[in-house]
Amino acid sequence: MRFHAASEAASLMNRYGKEKRPFLFIVDYEVGRIYVERLERIGPDVLLYDFNGVSNAESWETGCESPSCASSDWMDVHPVDKEAYRRSFEIVRRHILAGDTYLANLTHATSIDLRLSLVDLFHLAEARYRLCIPRQFVVFSPETFVRIRDGFICSYPMKGTISASVPNAREVILSDEKESAEHATIVDLIRNDLSQVSAHVTVPRFRYMDEIHTHTGETLLQVSSEVRGELAGDWQQRVGDILLPLLPAGSITGAPKPKTVRIIREAENYRRGFYTGVMGLFDGESLDSAVMIRFIEQTDTGFLFKSGGGITSKSEWQKEYEEINQKIYIPLRRGGKR
Repeated sequence: MRFHAASEAASLMNRYGKEKRPFLFIVDYEVGRIYVERLERIGPDVLLYDFNGVSNAESWETGCESPSCASSDWMDVHPVDKEAYRRSFEIVRRHILAGDTYLANLTHATSIDLRLSLVDLFHLAEARYRLCIPRQFVVFSPETFVRIRDGFICSYPMKGTISASVPNAREVILSDEKESAEHATIVDLIRNDLSQVSAHVTVPRFRYMDEIHTHTGETLLQVSSEVRGELAGDWQQRVGDILLPLLPAGSITGAPKPKTVRIIREAENYRRGFYTGVMGLFDGESLDSAVMIRFIEQTDTGFLFKSGGGITSKSEWQKEYEEINQKIYIPLRRGGKR
């Protein structure tokens, strides 16, 4: 796979957009490594993708059959040390109290043991957006980054997670002061981002919910909003120039974005790599993309599941620690065929 710098990648996207050539792109968190390739040149031996049903993946047999695929027997989790997390949290909190940031997305890499391959996980997972680069990483993301269709660019920031088993879960999360402030801050940030590349930015939907079913049988509720702007009719010729200035995504950084990115770099004790980057597909007429969350990376020493959550002035480190562990799940389907 060949990776490009931002300026080269933007030019390539613009050219393919002008020619109406379908292409796939993958951008790392730091917007330093960008993969852009025409769909016709991407075989399943290079990578596997499925974006809202547009896929190069064929049916697959694994050694994992129902009901074991719906259990946690295939994965052991070794949670991040609590004190290590607390130290990172306190760095963020210190900057919040100093007024340097209002919201920062703090993430960690958790060691896990897997008894399935990344390719198996790609085929067994249920998610709107799935991507696998064999022996490197697999991602199964529920979060749309931007979708461009019929002259509109829409973003769907996702902030707020709660177990559906909590009594009155919907009311609890919607009335939670910390969650409400965090979500409103990100929506405002995304509005500002889209205003840089589009006109007449609005919020047609604010704090709606999706259900996600995990491999443990638990159902999670996740809160999202829709932010929408209008694009000029020639947007395909500028698709790279529209997309890249929006990165890194606001939902996985914070506000204000440039300063918060620097705080994140200070607080986190690892490199995110492609985790919390963006992946997407241009089909010749429209574009669909996702934030790369729900992410497993294969390293020389084992597997890492990367997860995180937003920190505000109202955050408590124990609850935030519980949240990063709650997000270590795979939305698996039952059965060994896909």
